Amino acid sequence: MSSTSPELQINAQVVRKTDDGRVIERNPAIHMCFVEVEEPDMHKPLGDLDRLRSALEKDWGYTNIEVDFHLLGQVQKILRKGVWQVTAVIHQDSENERPKLIALYPGLKNEAYGVACDIGSTTIALHLVSLLSGRTIASSGTSNPQIRFGEDLMSRVSYVMMNPDGREGMTNAVRTALNELIGNVCKDAGIDRNDILNLVFVGNPVMHHLFLGIDPTELGGAPFALAVSGAVNTRAEEIAINVNDGARVYMLPCIAGHVGADAAAVTLCEGPHRQDAEMLVVDVGTNAEIVLGNRDRVVAASSPTGPAFEGAEISCGQRAAPGAIERVRIDPETLESRVRVIGTDKWSNEDGFEEGVSKTGVTGVCGSAIIEVIAEMYLSGIISEDGVIDGAMAARSDRIIENGRTFSYVLWRGEQTLTITQNDVRAIQLAKAALYAGIKLLMDKKGISAVDSISFAGAFGTFIDPKYAMVLGLIPDCDLSHVKAVGNAAGYGAKMALLNRGYRREIEETVRRIEKIETALEPDFQAHFVNAMAMPNKVEAFPNLEKAVALPPRKVLDTSPGGEGGRRRRRSRG
Repeated sequence: MSSTSPELQINAQVVRKTDDGRVIERNPAIHMCFVEVEEPDMHKPLGDLDRLRSALEKDWGYTNIEVDFHLLGQVQKILRKGVWQVTAVIHQDSENERPKLIALYPGLKNEAYGVACDIGSTTIALHLVSLLSGRTIASSGTSNPQIRFGEDLMSRVSYVMMNPDGREGMTNAVRTALNELIGNVCKDAGIDRNDILNLVFVGNPVMHHLFLGIDPTELGGAPFALAVSGAVNTRAEEIAINVNDGARVYMLPCIAGHVGADAAAVTLCEGPHRQDAEMLVVDVGTNAEIVLGNRDRVVAASSPTGPAFEGAEISCGQRAAPGAIERVRIDPETLESRVRVIGTDKWSNEDGFEEGVSKTGVTGVCGSAIIEVIAEMYLSGIISEDGVIDGAMAARSDRIIENGRTFSYVLWRGEQTLTITQNDVRAIQLAKAALYAGIKLLMDKKGISAVDSISFAGAFGTFIDPKYAMVLGLIPDCDLSHVKAVGNAAGYGAKMALLNRGYRREIEETVRRIEKIETALEPDFQAHFVNAMAMPNKVEAFPNLEKAVALPPRKVLDTSPGGEGGRRRRRSRG
């Protein structure tokens, strides 16, 4: 599928991770060097390979070239096929590194390709990039096949711990998927996969380890030790990626035990370390990765949000696919809902909506709509700031229905009735509270009470409406004009590292300076978590949000020693 497509669709699921097309200054680790080599001479008994080395030194300045072993038996045939004119592929990741001859083509070869890939726990997005022009030629995406071993990261670690062949099974699954994606983009672009010479991969620590074939068991419990945290350089052949025999793989460094190479790539893309202002970068997934800082100091953490935002713990939740509700509005007077569904740009109260969903129907609620429906239920008074669905609202609307000891809201009536239950609300509260508490800990570490800008990274973040994220209390108060979705910033950071080796050095140095905060060990996490269960928050002010949205009046929190606020403060101290 072309990289210009607005979304990558594989089977039913929509994999919404695209390349944003920004221009990147080129300084790749791969160099294509055309040379004319002296023919053999009885009076100069140098081997063909040595004369090739001499030509590369004379014309391109490369000395002490290391040659990949797989080329030794091919050099003579290639030189003669090219009539002593060849294109040598030199890999040099840094200026002081010994150059390596990794591929050789007869004649002039003016094509070379690379891959930038974000291995997410839910989805994988891969981009085929021209190393000569810097342009993304094709993109493809798919669900991560490891999902069948476990929805979230810890369940996959548990699977490895409980099954002797678990690690190998998940490693093979993701590598097979990657080889299929590479085949897809090569077919779309009409190129030979043998012309792929450099690959950059990013992923969270568990994905990082499983892709490399490393047992992730140590990441399953404190101290969450990484097998390797620095950048990884290897050959594609060593990790069973089917491209050119000499192709090299680079993986960005991991920041911490649960803040991975994907967060490093997002950091590289967004550049909080290049800013004067305080920038918050949030990649929302089954494990949210959070980076906060400026050029003076950057801190990072992760929060275990779980799969609720992706629909896994929601009664009517589903992954983003045609037929899934992606936008929700609730009339505060009548409590009637209107929705928009993936596959049509019409709202449910507009002409043409029924035709737009005729093939799929309305099948469930995806992540962006889950955020909106909970926020809209709060704004319309259906749920209290503590997240309780108000049964008294049943007198106003038949959309409020009794469900055992609690109440539910009927979001959609059709062939399939979709309801938001009290348990659904609680699942979202728990997820958003974990994320907000992690953000608040980083703000505490930096000694700041507000952030200047917020970037939502990742496929999920791309489709979150910042206003509703703030109403829900997913993120702290900020000028809404400074809150933006940055798409697949992890994939774009991988592309930056693919096309410019200077960015590799930049992120390696930046990661060394980032301060890692382990939320599980922070005594204030629980207090922040409890406050963040409320909407938008029990104690935090949201003045910027209140300029844009009329929030329901808050309960007055009794802060006397015997009151609720006083009890919470004592618990947080203890």
